[in-house]
Amino acid sequence: MLRKLQCPHIQAAQRLVLKKFTMLLFCAAMTISFIVIYQSFPPADASRFARSTLELEAEIRKMDHKIQFLEQGKKTYPEVKFLTYKDRKRILITGGAGFVGSHLVDRLMMQGHEVTVVDNFFTGRKRNVEHWIGHENFELLHHDIVNPLYIEVDQIYHLASPASPPNYMYNPIKTLKTNTVGTINMLGLAKRVRARLLLASTSEVYGDPELHPQSEEYWGHVNPIGPRACYDEGKRVAETMCYAYEKQEKVEVRVARIFNTFGPRMHMNDGRVVSNFILQALQNESITIYGEGAQTRSFQYVSDLVDGLMALMNSNYSQPVNLGNPEEHTIMEFAKIILTLVGGESKIIKKTAMEDDPQRRKPDITRAKTVLKWEPKIPLMVGLNKTIEYFQNELRRSRHSERNFHMPENIALMSY
Repeated sequence: MLRKLQCPHIQAAQRLVLKKFTMLLFCAAMTISFIVIYQSFPPADASRFARSTLELEAEIRKMDHKIQFLEQGKKTYPEVKFLTYKDRKRILITGGAGFVGSHLVDRLMMQGHEVTVVDNFFTGRKRNVEHWIGHENFELLHHDIVNPLYIEVDQIYHLASPASPPNYMYNPIKTLKTNTVGTINMLGLAKRVRARLLLASTSEVYGDPELHPQSEEYWGHVNPIGPRACYDEGKRVAETMCYAYEKQEKVEVRVARIFNTFGPRMHMNDGRVVSNFILQALQNESITIYGEGAQTRSFQYVSDLVDGLMALMNSNYSQPVNLGNPEEHTIMEFAKIILTLVGGESKIIKKTAMEDDPQRRKPDITRAKTVLKWEPKIPLMVGLNKTIEYFQNELRRSRHSERNFHMPENIALMSY
């Protein structure tokens, strides 16, 4: 009886030993298989695998370094040139957070000057200059120039004013005050600190011109009570005040008459031809032309304008100078160029012509060529492609954290 009771236990032990032996054989077989497969890999694949591992480790080290750097609270800035106190200027830019102003800030900062930006952010945006905030050579003031400003500067670039028709028509009295009271305040500052002032005037001082192309001697053809008059006449008065201060108070003034300009950092909804056409084409909306599209415009890229402004400021010439591209296109031609570059299925439609819309606009830049040795360099297609790319990036943004920086070109970032 006892022997019969022990048999099941003995059988269970034998089955357990057999099971363990089977598992051991299976593990040995798998190990041998892995060794055979690994040995069958070509040496090149193994070396590539080793290189990939090393590259991955290098990237991890870089990321770890960046994390440690960011945790220290440091910020990176574009590398700027070092100037001694004899060569470094203190420069004020009114409207410096706007489209043109921010590009001028970049150029002057890169040259090593101390730059102060004054802006009320009506059309300017802080993110146009935020890559300089915190730099020892840069200061941003939230200030409206219709109120006096008391700072020490060597040069003043007076760019403050809404420049697109929807913006300057939105509050015409404010536009007039900015171009009159604001200009008086800046001229008063220039007088007190003996600074040189450059006024960013406009081709709008020529109105709907009867002379073509427009030279600086042309007095213009402007409707003083039309919808555009707040801007046109505001700039004309600003020019008058500059030369009154030059004659009476011996203030050094420079006057740039700026023609149509485009490039990155344009406000997408500012109502200008370039931004309107690009935005409509990118969104497959109808491209809107006011009138028959036979009116002409001349378009310059923003970097060319910045070159011209700086050349004029640092010249010894005080009379008005046209800064624009003499390459003339009809609005219809320009719409077709944009449509070709962007692609898509947009149609060109015509709407009622706008009141007092200039029919022809082309600068005579003989004076700029002669006095400043300046003329536009960036081809239209190159500038348009850069602008289209910027607008595409803007449209992709879905969160505030998704930044669309247009950093100064051809620079290297460094820790400061």
